[in-house]
Amino acid sequence: MSAAQRQNPHSSANPLTFLKLGGSLITAKERPHTARKQVIQRLAQEIGEFLSDQPQTPLLLGHGSGSFGHVPANKYGTRQGVHTPLEWRGFVEVWREAGALNRLVMDALLEAGVPALAFPPSAAVTARDRALASWNLEPIQAALRAGLTPVVYGDVVFDLTAGGTIFSTEDLFDHLALHLRPRRILLAGIESGVWRDFPVSTELVTEITPATFPALLPALSGSAAPDVTGGMLSKVRQSLSWVQRAPELEVQIFSAHEPGALRAALNGAQIGTLIRSDR
Repeated sequence: MSAAQRQNPHSSANPLTFLKLGGSLITAKERPHTARKQVIQRLAQEIGEFLSDQPQTPLLLGHGSGSFGHVPANKYGTRQGVHTPLEWRGFVEVWREAGALNRLVMDALLEAGVPALAFPPSAAVTARDRALASWNLEPIQAALRAGLTPVVYGDVVFDLTAGGTIFSTEDLFDHLALHLRPRRILLAGIESGVWRDFPVSTELVTEITPATFPALLPALSGSAAPDVTGGMLSKVRQSLSWVQRAPELEVQIFSAHEPGALRAALNGAQIGTLIRSDR
């Protein structure tokens, strides 16, 4: 990597990509504390192969909590606020579960040769009224300059007014995208994309823009398993806010369930649903 690339690891020649591995993809969301370890290992291998082929392409990873963090989060209502001793015990339980899944993901990434480094939100992010208030991004920026792959994940955070809350990976990406300016955000899950006829799921929407979104609203009824941080509708709305804020950005919602799909998406294949601005 040249000196110029070290200073700006996501220059126009090597634009930054965000990739989220959804909780529905890496865990069995209907069974508490159940990781899909073989899937995690395969996804890590595909990421490693991509980075081996394109070592100068900067990548920031995120992953959901799936059947790990969402179960205690639902039990204690952690996302809505944390005040009582029982709720603080729940806060710690969510933290523990989120960290346990992150360790499985990190082990798989490192075994696949990915130079990954975890940045736990609970140790660095502060919220106010369940909105991000502060986050020192210099360590993440330094990791990217060094050619490393930062990893963030859905986690508990301290909140100056609500005591505590939970930030999803999309919540974190929202702040990171504003400051790191990725060219693409890839949201890899179990669903093939956004369905026009969910839950029948026979008609895939290949592209969504702010102009076409209102007509799709009735079909976006959420995900098949409980998710305290929002289902498909939340993901689409947040993606639209990203592309409206940064018209050059594209967001892709797709399934990485089949072998090779994740690597194809990383290489630029247009699979699933593309969300872009009305430019």
